[in-house]
Amino acid sequence: MSTRTHAPRWAASGWALAAAFLLPVAAAAQGPGQERESGPLQQAQQADRDGAFEQARALFQSVIDGASEPAELAAAQRRMAVHYGFMGDCANAVAYEEMVISYWVGQEDAEPQNAFYQEGEMADEAARLCIDSGDLDTAERMYRRGYMLGLLEPEPRTHPKSLWDFRLAHALGRIAARRGDGAEARRQVGLARQALDSDPEMAQQQERFFPYLAGYVALYTGDLAEAERTFTRLLEVRGNQNDPFMHALLGMTYERLGRQAEAEEIYRKAYDLAGRAHTPPAAFARRFTRAKLGM
Repeated sequence: MSTRTHAPRWAASGWALAAAFLLPVAAAAQGPGQERESGPLQQAQQADRDGAFEQARALFQSVIDGASEPAELAAAQRRMAVHYGFMGDCANAVAYEEMVISYWVGQEDAEPQNAFYQEGEMADEAARLCIDSGDLDTAERMYRRGYMLGLLEPEPRTHPKSLWDFRLAHALGRIAARRGDGAEARRQVGLARQALDSDPEMAQQQERFFPYLAGYVALYTGDLAEAERTFTRLLEVRGNQNDPFMHALLGMTYERLGRQAEAEEIYRKAYDLAGRAHTPPAAFARRFTRAKLGM
């Protein structure tokens, strides 16, 4: 076990997501797409949130066309991938995340630890956009690819294998639940727990994502009482109260319990909260709740 006392580089999210949970997110190494947005980029993101997708895509393309440096280009391509997430378009989201992965391949000699981490991160981000779009097979393929890319990081490793083990189990648990395979989903929950228990240092940062997995599996395998308890508790935690994705999941739980008025109320809140961000979780929450609210 490492004896380092400084905060791990992977402790914070590249999208500043808290429990909205990118992957589960553990990125801290700085990468394209984490810059402050301005001008056409702000306009493009607002257009996505408003559902004006053709306008958004044209604006993102103008940013891509105007990029003067490889890192700037990769940042714009990453934003375009999330744009396709707002549309629920898995294939195009993956295509643009692959462009960002290619950028990081070119950085492997200069900064190998960060480059391989970011390659895995971008593959996982593509997978997250795909699972939320309903393409479970592509999501699984990209999550597994992210795992393998992350494990290519050379020594001295700055991102432990246990982190990637936890991420993959978390992802496969959610995918199994979506496929209706409760036994496999619960097995993956156990593997996620095992990964956390194997590395207390990693678990300090990742433990907060475990209840989300348990709640997600409960929701999609029909244990609605447990799902309600879990998501209600999660939304009481500071940092989660403005999380549109968690609100959307609780709204789904209420709807499946037949509590339509409560579902609509929390869907409205999720929709409003998702109007403040341009991230994979916001992409799903905005699209999903817009449809549920008939907007």
